[in-house]
Amino acid sequence: MLITFFRSILLYIIVLVVMRLMGKREIGQLQPFELAISIMIADLASIPMTDTGVPITNGIIPILGLLVMHLIISIINMKSINARGIICGKPTILVYRGKIDEKALKKERFTINELEERLRGNNIFNLGDVEYAILETSGQVTVIQKPEKRTTIPEDFNITPEYEGIPYDLIVDGKIMHKNLEAIGKDEQWLKKQVEKFKIKPEEALVVTIDGKDQIFCQKKEK
Repeated sequence: MLITFFRSILLYIIVLVVMRLMGKREIGQLQPFELAISIMIADLASIPMTDTGVPITNGIIPILGLLVMHLIISIINMKSINARGIICGKPTILVYRGKIDEKALKKERFTINELEERLRGNNIFNLGDVEYAILETSGQVTVIQKPEKRTTIPEDFNITPEYEGIPYDLIVDGKIMHKNLEAIGKDEQWLKKQVEKFKIKPEEALVVTIDGKDQIFCQKKEK
């Protein structure tokens, strides 16, 4: 029982490390070769995890082999456009200039209902509002609305908004984020003074953030 327990922990750590080395992608954004490798890794890890008669190296070595294969394919992908097209495929235009391409739908085995579902996922509820819909190699659908249907932006009115920058977490769950303080050129004493304005101490804060306009948000922990 204990052997199975420790084997499971070891394999979990190895699979976790391998998946981290493969990069940061959401499941829905995995390329076909990445998804295939992920499935194979899960399968290889499950065998020695449950069967103590199988040497644990029988699972570890193939997993590391798949990692090497993934790195090789990724390098080829970056170096060669032609290889990229073969390995990952090419985007397909499902809607072109407001008209649905039936041949493209049939080629990708896409139904009208599936297309409408993907459009709703992009907050578009009317096919007539779509100028282009592109099926990406990851399976995601990118939508470009017709000009008259797009959300207006400041540029449309010749307005240039002020630079906002990015917000920084200064305190998270009562712990001071010293690197973020250094990034904005502040110190711990300054932070304590800012938090005291909310009548709490830093260790009592659930979260404290600062945005590009030096606006501070602070929320106290619940007791």
